[in-house]
Amino acid sequence: MSRLNHAAGGCHTRPARLYRIEMETPGLQSVLWRITLVLGMGMLSCLGFTPAPLCAQAAKEHGGEKPASGAAPAAGDKAGGDKSAADKAAAEKNALPPLPADAHVQQSIELNGKTLHYTVTVSALPVRDADGKTAGQVVVTAYTVEGDNRPVTFAFNGGPGASSVYLNFGAIGPKHLAVGNEGDSPSDPAVLTDNPGTWLDFTDLVFVDPVGTGFSRSSVPEAEAKKLFYSTESDIEYLSRVIYDWLVKNGRLGSKKYLVGESYGGYRGPRITHYLQSQLGVAMNGVVLVSPYLNPSIEDGGDLSPVPWMMTLPSISAAHLERENKLTPEAMAGVIAYTRGDYATTLLKGRSDPDAQQKLIQRVTELSGLDPLFVKYSGGRLETEAYLREVWREQGKLGSVYDSNVTSFDPFPFAPEQRANDPILASIIAPVTTAMVDFVTRTVGWKVDARYNALSGDVNRQWDRGGNTLRRGAVPDLREAVAADPKLRVLIVHGWNDLSCPFMGSVLTVDQMPVMGDPTRVAVREYPGGHMFYTRDTSRAALRKDVMEMYARH
Repeated sequence: MSRLNHAAGGCHTRPARLYRIEMETPGLQSVLWRITLVLGMGMLSCLGFTPAPLCAQAAKEHGGEKPASGAAPAAGDKAGGDKSAADKAAAEKNALPPLPADAHVQQSIELNGKTLHYTVTVSALPVRDADGKTAGQVVVTAYTVEGDNRPVTFAFNGGPGASSVYLNFGAIGPKHLAVGNEGDSPSDPAVLTDNPGTWLDFTDLVFVDPVGTGFSRSSVPEAEAKKLFYSTESDIEYLSRVIYDWLVKNGRLGSKKYLVGESYGGYRGPRITHYLQSQLGVAMNGVVLVSPYLNPSIEDGGDLSPVPWMMTLPSISAAHLERENKLTPEAMAGVIAYTRGDYATTLLKGRSDPDAQQKLIQRVTELSGLDPLFVKYSGGRLETEAYLREVWREQGKLGSVYDSNVTSFDPFPFAPEQRANDPILASIIAPVTTAMVDFVTRTVGWKVDARYNALSGDVNRQWDRGGNTLRRGAVPDLREAVAADPKLRVLIVHGWNDLSCPFMGSVLTVDQMPVMGDPTRVAVREYPGGHMFYTRDTSRAALRKDVMEMYARH
Protein backbone atom coordinates (compact mmCIF):
# COMPACT_ATOMS: atom_id res chain seq x y z
CA MET A 1 0.00 0.00 0.00
CA SER A 2 1.12 3.55 -0.56
CA ARG A 3 0.13 6.47 1.57
CA LEU A 4 -0.08 10.16 0.81
CA ASN A 5 -0.64 13.16 2.97
CA HIS A 6 -3.69 15.04 1.88
CA ALA A 7 -4.68 17.77 2.54
CA ALA A 8 -0.04 18.64 7.15
CA GLY A 9 4.09 21.40 14.62
CA GLY A 10 4.83 18.19 12.45
CA CYS A 11 2.74 15.34 11.17
CA HIS A 12 3.09 12.36 13.45
CA THR A 13 6.03 10.11 12.75
CA ARG A 14 7.93 7.33 14.39
CA PRO A 15 11.29 6.07 13.18
CA ALA A 16 10.48 4.80 9.68
CA ARG A 17 6.84 5.86 9.93
CA LEU A 18 4.83 8.78 8.67
CA TYR A 19 1.11 9.22 9.19
CA ARG A 20 -0.71 11.73 7.08
CA ILE A 21 -3.70 11.71 4.74
CA GLU A 22 -2.68 8.92 2.46
CA MET A 23 -3.92 6.59 -0.24
CA GLU A 24 -3.64 2.82 -0.30
CA THR A 25 -3.28 0.49 -3.26
CA PRO A 26 -4.61 -2.99 -2.32
CA GLY A 27 -2.11 -5.82 -2.26
CA LEU A 28 1.07 -3.90 -1.55
CA GLN A 29 1.61 -5.17 2.04
CA SER A 30 1.64 -3.20 5.21
CA VAL A 31 5.34 -2.47 5.21
CA LEU A 32 4.56 0.81 3.51
CA TRP A 33 2.96 1.98 6.74
CA ARG A 34 6.61 2.74 7.45
CA ILE A 35 7.20 5.10 4.57
CA THR A 36 8.83 8.34 5.67
CA LEU A 37 9.83 11.46 3.93
CA VAL A 38 13.48 10.50 4.27
CA LEU A 39 13.20 6.90 3.10
CA GLY A 40 12.25 8.08 -0.37
CA MET A 41 10.42 5.99 -2.92
CA GLY A 42 11.41 4.01 -5.98
CA MET A 43 12.41 6.34 -8.78
CA LEU A 44 13.14 5.94 -12.44
CA SER A 45 16.21 7.62 -13.87
CA CYS A 46 15.66 8.77 -17.41
CA LEU A 47 18.55 9.78 -19.64
CA GLY A 48 17.67 11.96 -22.61
CA PHE A 49 19.79 12.08 -25.78
CA THR A 50 19.32 14.70 -28.45
CA PRO A 51 19.75 13.29 -31.98
CA ALA A 52 22.48 14.95 -34.02
CA PRO A 53 20.05 16.33 -36.64
CA LEU A 54 18.12 18.12 -33.88
CA CYS A 55 21.36 19.62 -32.56
CA ALA A 56 22.24 20.79 -36.05
CA GLN A 57 18.79 22.27 -36.48
CA ALA A 58 19.13 24.06 -33.17
CA ALA A 59 22.50 25.46 -34.23
CA LYS A 60 21.03 26.61 -37.50
CA GLU A 61 18.12 28.35 -35.79
CA HIS A 62 20.51 30.15 -33.43
CA GLY A 63 22.92 31.32 -36.13
CA GLY A 64 25.35 28.41 -35.85
CA GLU A 65 27.23 26.65 -38.65
CA LYS A 66 25.15 25.93 -41.76
CA PRO A 67 25.79 23.15 -44.26
CA ALA A 68 27.50 24.17 -47.48
CA SER A 69 25.15 25.09 -50.30
CA GLY A 70 24.30 22.13 -52.46
CA ALA A 71 25.90 19.63 -50.11
CA ALA A 72 24.13 16.30 -50.08
CA PRO A 73 22.75 15.20 -46.72
CA ALA A 74 24.60 12.34 -45.12
CA ALA A 75 22.78 9.02 -44.89
CA GLY A 76 22.79 9.26 -41.10
CA ASP A 77 21.22 12.71 -41.29
CA LYS A 78 18.39 11.41 -43.43
CA ALA A 79 17.80 8.46 -41.14
CA GLY A 80 17.92 10.75 -38.11
CA GLY A 81 15.53 13.15 -39.81
CA ASP A 82 13.08 10.35 -40.55
CA LYS A 83 13.28 9.17 -36.94
CA SER A 84 12.80 12.71 -35.66
CA ALA A 85 9.75 13.19 -37.83
CA ALA A 86 8.35 9.88 -36.73
CA ASP A 87 8.92 10.74 -33.06
CA LYS A 88 7.26 14.11 -33.54
CA ALA A 89 4.29 12.53 -35.29
CA ALA A 90 3.93 9.96 -32.50
CA ALA A 91 4.13 12.69 -29.85
CA GLU A 92 1.47 14.74 -31.61
CA LYS A 93 -0.76 11.67 -31.91
CA ASN A 94 -0.43 10.89 -28.19
CA ALA A 95 -0.65 14.51 -27.03
CA LEU A 96 -3.50 15.32 -24.67
CA PRO A 97 -6.17 17.65 -26.00
CA PRO A 98 -5.82 21.21 -24.68
CA LEU A 99 -7.67 22.10 -21.50
CA PRO A 100 -10.83 24.15 -22.06
CA ALA A 101 -11.09 27.92 -21.88
CA ASP A 102 -12.35 29.52 -18.67
CA ALA A 103 -15.91 28.60 -17.72
CA HIS A 104 -18.24 30.48 -15.38
CA VAL A 105 -21.53 29.96 -13.61
CA GLN A 106 -23.59 32.23 -11.37
CA GLN A 107 -24.83 30.80 -8.08
CA SER A 108 -26.20 32.00 -4.74
CA ILE A 109 -26.37 30.88 -1.13
CA GLU A 110 -28.56 31.86 1.81
CA LEU A 111 -26.16 32.86 4.57
CA ASN A 112 -27.16 34.38 7.91
CA GLY A 113 -30.53 35.39 6.53
CA LYS A 114 -29.12 37.07 3.43
CA THR A 115 -28.73 35.97 -0.17
CA LEU A 116 -25.13 35.99 -1.36
CA HIS A 117 -24.65 35.94 -5.14
CA TYR A 118 -21.33 34.68 -6.43
CA THR A 119 -19.52 33.54 -9.58
CA VAL A 120 -17.70 30.24 -9.94
CA THR A 121 -14.84 30.25 -12.44
CA VAL A 122 -12.80 27.20 -13.45
CA SER A 123 -9.66 28.07 -15.37
CA ALA A 124 -6.20 26.74 -16.22
CA LEU A 125 -3.05 28.79 -15.70
CA PRO A 126 0.12 27.90 -17.64
CA VAL A 127 3.30 27.01 -15.77
CA ARG A 128 6.46 27.82 -17.72
CA ASP A 129 9.99 26.51 -17.56
CA ALA A 130 13.15 28.62 -17.43
CA ASP A 131 12.96 29.18 -21.19
CA GLY A 132 9.39 30.45 -21.04
CA LYS A 133 7.89 27.31 -22.59
CA THR A 134 4.68 25.92 -21.15
CA ALA A 135 5.56 22.89 -19.04
CA GLY A 136 2.21 22.33 -17.37
CA GLN A 137 -1.17 23.76 -16.47
CA VAL A 138 -2.63 24.40 -13.03
CA VAL A 139 -6.42 24.32 -12.73
CA VAL A 140 -7.99 26.66 -10.20
CA THR A 141 -11.58 26.97 -9.02
CA ALA A 142 -12.43 30.50 -7.93
CA TYR A 143 -15.49 31.79 -6.08
CA THR A 144 -15.86 35.57 -6.32
CA VAL A 145 -18.44 38.11 -5.14
CA GLU A 146 -18.98 41.55 -6.64
CA GLY A 147 -17.89 44.34 -4.34
CA ASP A 148 -15.15 46.78 -3.49
CA ASN A 149 -12.17 45.89 -1.30
CA ARG A 150 -12.87 42.18 -1.27
CA PRO A 151 -10.02 40.09 0.18
CA VAL A 152 -8.91 36.96 -1.68
CA THR A 153 -7.81 33.67 -0.09
CA PHE A 154 -5.77 30.97 -1.85
CA ALA A 155 -6.32 27.38 -0.68
CA PHE A 156 -4.03 24.34 -0.94
CA ASN A 157 -4.32 20.82 0.34
CA GLY A 158 -1.33 18.56 0.78
CA GLY A 159 -0.10 15.08 -0.06
CA PRO A 160 2.03 15.64 -1.92
CA GLY A 161 -0.59 14.51 -4.40
CA ALA A 162 -3.88 15.90 -3.05
CA SER A 163 -6.17 18.27 -4.89
CA SER A 164 -7.91 21.13 -3.08
CA VAL A 165 -11.34 19.44 -3.13
CA TYR A 166 -11.12 18.67 0.60
CA LEU A 167 -10.92 22.30 1.69
CA ASN A 168 -13.34 23.27 -1.08
CA PHE A 169 -16.24 20.89 -0.43
CA GLY A 170 -15.29 19.91 3.08
CA ALA A 171 -14.45 23.15 4.85
CA ILE A 172 -14.69 26.64 3.39
CA GLY A 173 -16.31 26.68 -0.06
CA PRO A 174 -19.97 27.64 -0.53
CA LYS A 175 -20.94 24.01 -1.16
CA HIS A 176 -20.50 21.18 1.33
CA LEU A 177 -20.26 17.41 0.95
CA ALA A 178 -20.99 15.29 4.02
CA VAL A 179 -18.06 12.85 4.22
CA GLY A 180 -15.38 11.69 6.63
CA ASN A 181 -17.47 10.91 9.70
CA GLU A 182 -18.37 7.66 11.47
CA GLY A 183 -20.86 5.65 9.40
CA ASP A 184 -20.24 7.47 6.11
CA SER A 185 -20.09 5.20 3.08
CA PRO A 186 -18.24 5.62 -0.23
CA SER A 187 -21.47 4.73 -2.01
CA ASP A 188 -23.53 7.43 -0.29
CA PRO A 189 -24.98 9.93 -2.81
CA ALA A 190 -22.46 12.69 -3.50
CA VAL A 191 -24.93 15.50 -2.85
CA LEU A 192 -23.68 19.08 -2.47
CA THR A 193 -25.56 21.39 -0.10
CA ASP A 194 -25.12 25.01 0.89
CA ASN A 195 -22.33 25.41 3.44
CA PRO A 196 -23.15 27.68 6.39
CA GLY A 197 -19.47 27.44 7.38
CA THR A 198 -18.20 29.01 4.14
CA TRP A 199 -15.80 31.93 4.21
CA LEU A 200 -17.18 33.38 0.97
CA ASP A 201 -19.13 36.22 2.59
CA PHE A 202 -15.89 37.79 3.88
CA THR A 203 -13.32 36.70 1.27
CA ASP A 204 -13.15 35.49 -2.32
CA LEU A 205 -11.78 31.95 -2.54
CA VAL A 206 -9.31 30.45 -5.02
CA PHE A 207 -8.69 26.70 -4.77
CA VAL A 208 -5.43 25.61 -6.38
CA ASP A 209 -4.74 22.08 -7.64
CA PRO A 210 -0.97 21.51 -8.01
CA VAL A 211 0.30 19.75 -11.14
CA GLY A 212 -0.69 16.09 -11.13
CA THR A 213 -3.71 16.66 -8.89
CA GLY A 214 -7.30 17.41 -9.85
CA PHE A 215 -7.29 18.17 -13.58
CA SER A 216 -3.89 19.95 -13.43
CA ARG A 217 -1.20 18.30 -15.50
CA SER A 218 2.36 18.34 -16.72
CA SER A 219 3.14 18.56 -20.44
CA VAL A 220 6.77 17.47 -20.17
CA PRO A 221 8.38 14.03 -19.74
CA GLU A 222 8.41 12.45 -16.31
CA ALA A 223 12.08 13.18 -15.59
CA GLU A 224 11.59 16.87 -16.31
CA ALA A 225 8.29 16.96 -14.43
CA LYS A 226 10.07 15.65 -11.34
CA LYS A 227 12.46 18.58 -11.48
CA LEU A 228 9.84 21.23 -12.23
CA PHE A 229 6.92 20.07 -10.09
CA TYR A 230 7.63 17.10 -7.86
CA SER A 231 10.29 18.34 -5.46
CA THR A 232 10.12 20.49 -2.36
CA GLU A 233 11.74 23.67 -3.66
CA SER A 234 10.26 23.72 -7.16
CA ASP A 235 6.80 23.06 -5.67
CA ILE A 236 7.03 26.19 -3.53
CA GLU A 237 8.39 28.31 -6.38
CA TYR A 238 5.91 27.44 -9.12
CA LEU A 239 2.87 27.53 -6.82
CA SER A 240 3.96 30.96 -5.59
CA ARG A 241 4.10 32.05 -9.21
CA VAL A 242 0.60 30.63 -9.81
CA ILE A 243 -0.72 32.90 -7.04
CA TYR A 244 1.15 35.85 -8.54
CA ASP A 245 -0.16 35.11 -12.05
CA TRP A 246 -3.77 34.75 -10.85
CA LEU A 247 -3.56 38.10 -9.05
CA VAL A 248 -2.17 39.81 -12.15
CA LYS A 249 -4.63 38.15 -14.54
CA ASN A 250 -7.60 39.13 -12.40
CA GLY A 251 -6.39 42.60 -11.40
CA ARG A 252 -6.26 41.70 -7.72
CA LEU A 253 -2.74 42.68 -6.66
CA GLY A 254 -4.23 45.51 -4.60
CA SER A 255 -6.57 43.22 -2.64
CA LYS A 256 -5.91 41.95 0.85
CA LYS A 257 -4.43 38.48 0.42
CA TYR A 258 -4.58 35.38 2.58
CA LEU A 259 -3.50 31.77 2.30
CA VAL A 260 -4.94 28.58 3.80
CA GLY A 261 -3.10 25.27 3.64
CA GLU A 262 -4.01 21.88 5.06
CA SER A 263 -1.58 19.12 6.13
CA TYR A 264 1.32 19.23 3.63
CA GLY A 265 -0.45 22.35 2.42
CA GLY A 266 0.30 23.61 5.93
CA TYR A 267 3.98 23.07 5.15
CA ARG A 268 3.52 24.96 1.90
CA GLY A 269 1.73 27.84 3.65
CA PRO A 270 4.62 29.52 5.52
CA ARG A 271 7.09 28.74 2.74
CA ILE A 272 4.91 30.18 -0.04
CA THR A 273 4.11 33.20 2.15
CA HIS A 274 7.81 33.89 2.72
CA TYR A 275 8.71 33.27 -0.94
CA LEU A 276 6.00 35.62 -2.19
CA GLN A 277 7.03 38.20 0.39
CA SER A 278 10.77 38.04 -0.27
CA GLN A 279 11.07 36.99 -3.93
CA LEU A 280 7.94 37.98 -5.86
CA GLY A 281 7.00 41.16 -4.02
CA VAL A 282 3.56 40.00 -2.88
CA ALA A 283 2.72 40.20 0.83
CA MET A 284 0.07 38.08 2.53
CA ASN A 285 -2.08 39.66 5.23
CA GLY A 286 -2.65 36.38 7.03
CA VAL A 287 -2.17 32.62 6.92
CA VAL A 288 -4.42 29.82 8.20
CA LEU A 289 -2.72 26.44 8.68
CA VAL A 290 -5.13 23.51 9.01
CA SER A 291 -3.65 20.39 10.68
CA PRO A 292 -0.27 21.50 9.34
CA TYR A 293 2.85 19.51 8.62
CA LEU A 294 5.14 22.18 10.06
CA ASN A 295 8.02 20.48 11.77
CA PRO A 296 9.02 17.03 10.45
CA SER A 297 11.93 16.51 12.83
CA ILE A 298 10.05 17.28 16.04
CA GLU A 299 9.49 13.60 16.79
CA ASP A 300 12.97 12.28 16.15
CA GLY A 301 14.65 10.15 18.81
CA GLY A 302 11.71 8.35 20.40
CA ASP A 303 14.04 5.90 22.18
CA LEU A 304 15.41 8.76 24.27
CA SER A 305 13.29 11.86 23.84
CA PRO A 306 9.83 12.10 25.44
CA VAL A 307 8.62 14.46 22.68
CA PRO A 308 7.35 11.81 20.24
CA TRP A 309 5.12 10.33 22.94
CA MET A 310 4.07 13.77 24.17
CA MET A 311 2.79 14.40 20.65
CA THR A 312 0.27 11.57 20.64
CA LEU A 313 -0.93 11.06 24.21
CA PRO A 314 -3.18 14.17 24.22
CA SER A 315 -4.93 13.15 20.98
CA ILE A 316 -5.42 9.58 22.23
CA SER A 317 -6.83 11.00 25.47
CA ALA A 318 -9.15 13.34 23.56
CA ALA A 319 -10.61 10.43 21.60
CA HIS A 320 -11.22 8.53 24.85
CA LEU A 321 -12.86 11.56 26.47
CA GLU A 322 -15.09 11.91 23.43
CA ARG A 323 -16.19 8.28 23.67
CA GLU A 324 -17.06 8.98 27.31
CA ASN A 325 -18.93 12.20 26.37
CA LYS A 326 -16.48 14.15 28.54
CA LEU A 327 -14.44 16.06 25.94
CA THR A 328 -14.18 19.74 26.92
CA PRO A 329 -11.44 22.38 26.70
CA GLU A 330 -11.13 22.20 30.48
CA ALA A 331 -10.59 18.43 30.41
CA MET A 332 -8.00 18.80 27.67
CA ALA A 333 -6.18 21.51 29.63
CA GLY A 334 -5.60 18.93 32.36
CA VAL A 335 -4.35 16.37 29.83
CA ILE A 336 -1.92 18.89 28.31
CA ALA A 337 -0.64 19.91 31.74
CA TYR A 338 0.04 16.28 32.65
CA THR A 339 1.75 15.67 29.30
CA ARG A 340 4.06 18.65 29.71
CA GLY A 341 4.75 17.85 33.34
CA ASP A 342 4.77 14.46 35.05
CA TYR A 343 4.51 12.43 31.84
CA ALA A 344 7.55 14.07 30.22
CA THR A 345 9.70 14.04 33.34
CA THR A 346 8.85 10.42 34.19
CA LEU A 347 9.76 9.26 30.69
CA LEU A 348 13.07 11.06 31.06
CA LYS A 349 13.74 9.32 34.39
CA GLY A 350 13.23 5.89 32.82
CA ARG A 351 14.09 2.92 35.00
CA SER A 352 15.82 5.11 37.59
CA ASP A 353 12.42 5.71 39.25
CA PRO A 354 10.29 2.51 39.20
CA ASP A 355 7.56 4.02 41.39
CA ALA A 356 7.10 6.93 39.02
CA GLN A 357 6.97 4.51 36.08
CA GLN A 358 4.16 2.56 37.74
CA LYS A 359 2.20 5.76 38.33
CA LEU A 360 2.72 6.74 34.69
CA ILE A 361 1.31 3.41 33.48
CA GLN A 362 -1.73 3.82 35.69
CA ARG A 363 -2.34 7.40 34.54
CA VAL A 364 -1.89 6.60 30.84
CA THR A 365 -4.32 3.68 31.23
CA GLU A 366 -6.92 6.08 32.65
CA LEU A 367 -6.34 8.68 29.94
CA SER A 368 -6.43 6.22 27.03
CA GLY A 369 -9.07 3.73 28.18
CA LEU A 370 -6.83 0.91 26.97
CA ASP A 371 -6.16 -2.47 28.54
CA PRO A 372 -3.72 -1.99 31.45
CA LEU A 373 -1.51 -4.83 30.21
CA PHE A 374 -1.24 -3.22 26.77
CA VAL A 375 -0.18 0.05 28.38
CA LYS A 376 2.23 -1.75 30.71
CA TYR A 377 4.01 -3.61 27.93
CA SER A 378 4.11 -0.40 25.89
CA GLY A 379 5.90 1.32 28.75
CA GLY A 380 3.27 4.04 28.63
CA ARG A 381 4.51 4.94 25.15
CA LEU A 382 1.51 4.48 22.86
CA GLU A 383 2.64 3.74 19.31
CA THR A 384 0.02 4.99 16.88
CA GLU A 385 -0.38 1.99 14.60
CA ALA A 386 -0.65 -0.41 17.52
CA TYR A 387 -3.13 1.87 19.30
CA LEU A 388 -5.45 2.16 16.30
CA ARG A 389 -5.85 -1.63 16.21
CA GLU A 390 -5.95 -2.17 19.97
CA VAL A 391 -8.59 0.45 20.78
CA TRP A 392 -11.21 -1.25 18.58
CA ARG A 393 -9.93 -4.85 18.64
CA GLU A 394 -12.90 -6.18 20.65
CA GLN A 395 -15.25 -4.97 17.91
CA GLY A 396 -13.06 -6.29 15.09
CA LYS A 397 -12.50 -2.76 13.80
CA LEU A 398 -9.75 -0.27 13.00
CA GLY A 399 -9.55 3.37 14.03
CA SER A 400 -8.51 6.02 11.51
CA VAL A 401 -5.20 7.77 12.02
CA TYR A 402 -7.01 10.98 11.07
CA ASP A 403 -9.70 10.52 13.73
CA SER A 404 -9.47 7.36 15.81
CA ASN A 405 -13.20 7.48 16.55
CA VAL A 406 -13.97 6.94 12.86
CA THR A 407 -13.77 3.21 12.22
CA SER A 408 -14.17 0.40 9.71
CA PHE A 409 -14.06 -3.36 10.00
CA ASP A 410 -10.59 -4.89 9.88
CA PRO A 411 -10.55 -7.44 7.02
CA PHE A 412 -7.21 -8.84 8.28
CA PRO A 413 -7.62 -8.93 12.08
CA PHE A 414 -4.97 -11.61 12.64
CA ALA A 415 -2.23 -9.99 10.57
CA PRO A 416 0.74 -8.74 12.62
CA GLU A 417 0.29 -5.25 11.17
CA GLN A 418 -2.57 -3.32 9.59
CA ARG A 419 -3.07 -4.34 5.98
CA ALA A 420 -6.32 -2.52 5.19
CA ASN A 421 -6.78 1.01 3.99
CA ASP A 422 -7.42 3.75 6.51
CA PRO A 423 -11.14 3.96 7.38
CA ILE A 424 -11.52 7.61 6.38
CA LEU A 425 -9.62 7.25 3.12
CA ALA A 426 -11.59 4.15 2.23
CA SER A 427 -14.82 6.13 2.45
CA ILE A 428 -13.88 9.58 1.15
CA ILE A 429 -12.14 9.33 -2.23
CA ALA A 430 -15.14 8.12 -4.26
CA PRO A 431 -17.68 10.75 -3.13
CA VAL A 432 -15.31 13.74 -3.34
CA THR A 433 -14.20 12.71 -6.82
CA THR A 434 -17.75 12.17 -8.04
CA ALA A 435 -18.93 15.48 -6.58
CA MET A 436 -16.06 17.53 -8.00
CA VAL A 437 -16.15 16.07 -11.51
CA ASP A 438 -19.92 16.57 -11.71
CA PHE A 439 -19.67 20.12 -10.37
CA VAL A 440 -16.88 21.19 -12.73
CA THR A 441 -18.11 19.51 -15.91
CA ARG A 442 -21.89 19.72 -15.56
CA THR A 443 -22.65 22.61 -13.20
CA VAL A 444 -19.87 25.00 -14.23
CA GLY A 445 -19.68 23.63 -17.77
CA TRP A 446 -15.91 23.24 -17.97
CA LYS A 447 -15.98 20.26 -20.31
CA VAL A 448 -12.81 18.24 -20.03
CA ASP A 449 -11.97 14.71 -21.15
CA ALA A 450 -9.56 13.70 -18.40
CA ARG A 451 -9.32 11.85 -15.13
CA TYR A 452 -9.69 13.83 -11.90
CA ASN A 453 -7.09 12.99 -9.23
CA ALA A 454 -8.42 13.75 -5.77
CA LEU A 455 -5.36 11.96 -4.37
CA SER A 456 -2.61 11.00 -6.79
CA GLY A 457 -0.35 8.04 -6.07
CA ASP A 458 1.66 8.90 -9.17
CA VAL A 459 2.62 12.32 -7.83
CA ASN A 460 3.62 10.79 -4.51
CA ARG A 461 5.65 8.11 -6.25
CA GLN A 462 7.61 10.68 -8.24
CA TRP A 463 8.12 13.13 -5.38
CA ASP A 464 11.79 13.89 -4.66
CA ARG A 465 12.27 13.42 -0.92
CA GLY A 466 16.05 13.75 -1.04
CA GLY A 467 18.13 16.29 0.83
CA ASN A 468 17.47 18.13 4.06
CA THR A 469 15.10 20.80 2.78
CA LEU A 470 11.93 18.98 3.72
CA ARG A 471 13.34 17.80 7.04
CA ARG A 472 14.15 21.39 7.86
CA GLY A 473 10.43 22.04 7.91
CA ALA A 474 8.47 25.26 7.43
CA VAL A 475 9.05 26.82 10.85
CA PRO A 476 12.14 28.85 9.79
CA ASP A 477 10.09 30.44 6.97
CA LEU A 478 7.21 31.01 9.40
CA ARG A 479 9.53 32.83 11.79
CA GLU A 480 11.08 34.94 9.04
CA ALA A 481 7.74 35.91 7.47
CA VAL A 482 6.31 36.93 10.85
CA ALA A 483 9.48 38.84 11.75
CA ALA A 484 9.51 40.72 8.43
CA ASP A 485 5.87 41.82 8.63
CA PRO A 486 4.74 43.08 12.06
CA LYS A 487 1.09 42.94 10.94
CA LEU A 488 1.06 39.40 9.51
CA ARG A 489 -1.20 37.06 11.48
CA VAL A 490 -1.07 33.26 11.55
CA LEU A 491 -3.82 30.96 12.84
CA ILE A 492 -2.93 27.28 13.31
CA VAL A 493 -5.95 25.00 13.73
CA HIS A 494 -6.25 21.33 14.63
CA GLY A 495 -8.74 18.64 15.57
CA TRP A 496 -8.23 17.12 19.02
CA ASN A 497 -8.33 13.51 17.76
CA ASP A 498 -5.84 13.77 14.90
CA LEU A 499 -2.93 11.33 15.15
CA SER A 500 -1.72 12.15 11.65
CA CYS A 501 -0.63 15.70 12.48
CA PRO A 502 -1.26 15.95 16.23
CA PHE A 503 -2.17 19.35 17.66
CA MET A 504 0.48 19.01 20.37
CA GLY A 505 3.18 19.35 17.71
CA SER A 506 2.01 22.84 16.84
CA VAL A 507 1.59 23.77 20.51
CA LEU A 508 5.17 22.77 21.31
CA THR A 509 6.51 24.38 18.13
CA VAL A 510 4.82 27.75 18.62
CA ASP A 511 5.80 27.84 22.30
CA GLN A 512 9.45 27.74 21.23
CA MET A 513 9.07 30.70 18.85
CA PRO A 514 10.13 34.13 20.09
CA VAL A 515 7.39 36.64 20.82
CA MET A 516 7.51 39.18 18.02
CA GLY A 517 5.26 42.01 19.08
CA ASP A 518 1.71 40.90 19.80
CA PRO A 519 1.95 37.30 21.10
CA THR A 520 -1.45 36.47 19.60
CA ARG A 521 -0.17 37.06 16.06
CA VAL A 522 0.69 33.32 15.91
CA ALA A 523 -2.07 31.38 17.63
CA VAL A 524 -3.10 27.72 17.94
CA ARG A 525 -6.75 26.62 18.22
CA GLU A 526 -8.24 23.15 18.63
CA TYR A 527 -11.70 21.77 17.87
CA PRO A 528 -13.55 18.48 18.31
CA GLY A 529 -12.75 16.09 15.47
CA GLY A 530 -9.67 14.88 13.69
CA HIS A 531 -7.39 15.85 10.81
CA MET A 532 -10.43 17.07 8.88
CA PHE A 533 -12.30 18.33 11.94
CA TYR A 534 -14.26 20.60 9.62
CA THR A 535 -16.40 17.64 8.53
CA ARG A 536 -18.25 18.22 11.80
CA ASP A 537 -20.75 21.06 11.54
CA THR A 538 -20.01 22.62 14.94
CA SER A 539 -16.25 22.57 14.44
CA ARG A 540 -16.59 24.07 10.95
CA ALA A 541 -18.71 26.88 12.41
CA ALA A 542 -16.15 27.52 15.16
CA LEU A 543 -13.36 27.64 12.56
CA ARG A 544 -15.32 30.19 10.53
CA LYS A 545 -15.76 32.40 13.61
CA ASP A 546 -12.06 32.31 14.52
CA VAL A 547 -10.94 33.03 10.95
CA MET A 548 -13.38 35.95 10.59
CA GLU A 549 -11.92 37.48 13.73
CA MET A 550 -8.38 37.08 12.41
CA TYR A 551 -9.24 38.62 9.02
CA ALA A 552 -10.92 41.56 10.75
CA ARG A 553 -7.66 42.41 12.54
CA HIS A 554 -5.56 42.71 9.38
